[in-house]
Amino acid sequence: MDRSRFRGLAVAMVTPMHPHGDVDRVALREHAEFLISGGVDVLVPCGTTGESATLHFREQAEVIAEVAAVANGRVPIMAGAGTNHTEDAVKLSRAARDAGADALLSVGPYYNRPTQEGLYRHFSEVARSTELPVFIYNVPGRTGSNILPETVLRLVRDMDTIAGVKEASGDLAQVGTLLRERPDDFLVLAGGDEMALPVMALGGDGVVSVAGNEVPQGMKALVSAGLAGDFASARTHHFRLLALMRANFVESNPIPVKTALEIMDHFEAHMRLPLTPMEPAHRTTLEAALREAGVR
Repeated sequence: MDRSRFRGLAVAMVTPMHPHGDVDRVALREHAEFLISGGVDVLVPCGTTGESATLHFREQAEVIAEVAAVANGRVPIMAGAGTNHTEDAVKLSRAARDAGADALLSVGPYYNRPTQEGLYRHFSEVARSTELPVFIYNVPGRTGSNILPETVLRLVRDMDTIAGVKEASGDLAQVGTLLRERPDDFLVLAGGDEMALPVMALGGDGVVSVAGNEVPQGMKALVSAGLAGDFASARTHHFRLLALMRANFVESNPIPVKTALEIMDHFEAHMRLPLTPMEPAHRTTLEAALREAGVR
């Protein structure tokens, strides 16, 4: 598959749930259609925002299959398929492929804090197990381990299926190193909405967005302007959405974004423990941010 299909606005989808905790498949399909209609370029089910940590393997495959069925080839599916056990990460990758994924988003192993050599070997096993493009997800704030640029670039040299990275370290120097040293067809995606504009200004390829769940058209306008080099327009969109980008993290993701979608009358904000409903004071902050973003 042409890797350029994964440039632009990718949205880390929420997973709607019923009050008793089962996945709400109807709301999931409606949300996927809302995002596609809003102009997103890539759908990303079963990532952090999709509560992958509390989805069972079978549920992850079912969520991916539902999203792929709605997309029906209109946009590619980059499915979350990572965990901290290498053998299970391989199994998840194969299950995601079988469920209809076009690419894999594989998070760095969390909690066990492997060395750079351990990270290299982990992603090598994942890359060898699939013909799909593999995007490394570097989020040291969640995993406890930073996947250094030299490790990513080593993987790119050695593994044909390593196609890109979702860079959520927040370190622009690290992003700059990747962009300077990468092969031409290797994609660097910002791992957070606030980093989308600076990463694109350095030559990056887009963002895996949380705010895109709420404002797909607004985030699409920001990303399209940034990729076109129209940074004056991109800044305008960035600043208009900045309060929402920040409000989405006043509590642990995806509590705020699910609450926002409830405020927008999309579906109720049900989550699995240990995530809990949003505190009332934070809800007020979120409502104000939505109004500033032009939602309500």
